[in-house]
Amino acid sequence: MDNIKTLSTSDYPEIFELSQFAFQYKLDDEAMEIKKQEADRHTIWGYMDDGSIAAKLHLIPLTTMINGKPFKMGGISSVATWPEYRRQGMAKKLLFHALNHMKAAGQTITFLHPFSFGFYRQYGFEHTFNLKHYTIPVEKMAGRWQGKGYVRRSELDIPTLNAIYSDYTKRYTGTIMRDDKWWKQRAFKQVEQIAIAYNENNEAEGYIHYYVKKDEMVVKELAYRTMNGWQLLLEFIANHDSMAKTIKITVPENDQLAILAHEPDFSQHIEPYFMARIVDVQAFLKDYPFETAVKANESVTLMVDDPFFSENEGFYRLTQKGEKVEVAHGKSNRHNQVAIFCTIQQLTVMLLGFKRPLELFELGLIDGDIAEIRKFEEWIPQQSTYYPLADFF
Repeated sequence: MDNIKTLSTSDYPEIFELSQFAFQYKLDDEAMEIKKQEADRHTIWGYMDDGSIAAKLHLIPLTTMINGKPFKMGGISSVATWPEYRRQGMAKKLLFHALNHMKAAGQTITFLHPFSFGFYRQYGFEHTFNLKHYTIPVEKMAGRWQGKGYVRRSELDIPTLNAIYSDYTKRYTGTIMRDDKWWKQRAFKQVEQIAIAYNENNEAEGYIHYYVKKDEMVVKELAYRTMNGWQLLLEFIANHDSMAKTIKITVPENDQLAILAHEPDFSQHIEPYFMARIVDVQAFLKDYPFETAVKANESVTLMVDDPFFSENEGFYRLTQKGEKVEVAHGKSNRHNQVAIFCTIQQLTVMLLGFKRPLELFELGLIDGDIAEIRKFEEWIPQQSTYYPLADFF
């Protein structure tokens, strides 16, 4: 695509001019310098018209955890087009270019935060992450939480925080591995109050990142290794009753605070959040950590529809070989295979664990042999998705 150019630091003024216009914010000199430092991690492409940027897309190289295994992931960000160039297919061409780049780089899956879910669905992306938001009157946090140990406020101690975060996020699919720059530039870009929970052996078991302002305590991130660490942090939150009337916390969709709370009748709001898309189906399936407690040599066949990135289309014959799954890919007619028929969107949803195969079958979103679908249900580990708010890009 001759109109697509890899942009460099010399293009930053034009890049951020478009970003500020498209996403409606204003950067002062200090904020601009921070944005430039963040962008040094990105690959940025511009769709050019007469030497100027008409549209752009940023790609961030990241690593995501899927059922406890790291996968290279491309984070698509800051897709923007000047109004006079919109509806001319520039974003579509940039997305296709990015998919080819990711496939060559071994980034077998990609995430993005959509301005419109419908817009990105036409390019093979699907809704795969939700967040849960609590708004809790502080008196409903009262009670003895039974945590044994203590909580102390802390500076930004990245090694301690990262060790807790890494253990906490092992229970979820879709979290990313944070390096020191990501902690400073993104996850804890604006450091407020940090407190760490320790058990009776002085071992760090959890942390909280928060602030209190105008009778409101806002918990920006909470992570814990153990139930004891969680209870210590919940008691710490409750102890702000002299400062805050309301507690706001953002948590994974499957968070169970309401079951533990003495008074669970507080506001719980589910927000559709990020989308995902498998980039390279064959490579992703080969690396995917399927359940191994199934019959040796048992097979499942998938028929995948991916019109936007058509090299993914066709059948995939998956065969259990010990702790590995062999993947055979080819083209096949719909009528000569006993198979599960799905789009790239639904394959992504199933393998990330956002929805199960039998759920999608009941909704009419996948089709095929019910025995194959039940078998595939057993192959996929039971794990919920979570993409922390602090890692937004």
